[in-house]
Amino acid sequence: MLHGIDLEVKSGEVHVVMGPNGSGKSTLAHALMGRPGTTVTKGSIRMDGQELVGLPPWERARAGLFLALQNPVEVPGVGLRSLLNAAVDGSDSATLDERLAAEAAAVGLDQSLLTRPLNVDLSGGEKKRTEMVQLGVLQPALCILDEVDSGLDVDALGEVARRLQLATVEWEVGILAITHFHRFLVELEADMVHVMVDGRIVATGDADLALQLEQTGYAGYSK
Repeated sequence: MLHGIDLEVKSGEVHVVMGPNGSGKSTLAHALMGRPGTTVTKGSIRMDGQELVGLPPWERARAGLFLALQNPVEVPGVGLRSLLNAAVDGSDSATLDERLAAEAAAVGLDQSLLTRPLNVDLSGGEKKRTEMVQLGVLQPALCILDEVDSGLDVDALGEVARRLQLATVEWEVGILAITHFHRFLVELEADMVHVMVDGRIVATGDADLALQLEQTGYAGYSK
């Protein structure tokens, strides 16, 4: 359960949420995106003044919210290109192909994987890169990263983080990144780091806080 979460992520900002396992980090991501079975009992979720509480996930996505999953699901029979073509309302085919190719190159995703059914028979790292391709094509206003660094090797981690950092400048995407590891923040520059314990934000600081947490753990924090 979450209690009294109060966060404001502005365009171009990177906010990082860290905390021990079971502290509510993924629950926060699910609540923001409107995952079925997640109930908001009090409070508000707003994007540019629009209330999102009560809206289904697809309407939140239309409003500019994007969730990169910790464990992206396989969708047999649905190709990545078909998915994105529907998401951008059937924009110019040649333009979409160019954007797909450019975004795949930016995160080191093999171009041949663009024609595969979504995430089917892909490695963990390939799935995460595929999600970054979706991000680059859709260019949402706010991106929630639920441990997108999980399963990435050092090279892939750098490519994904650099693409995200560029996105904060390219179209000023706001980022809420859930992670356990400071190394993800070597390339992705955090504006604020929040510590979550037992469903509450118990501390907030700058990027140095993430390094401190990696060195000392969460023993000194309580709700």
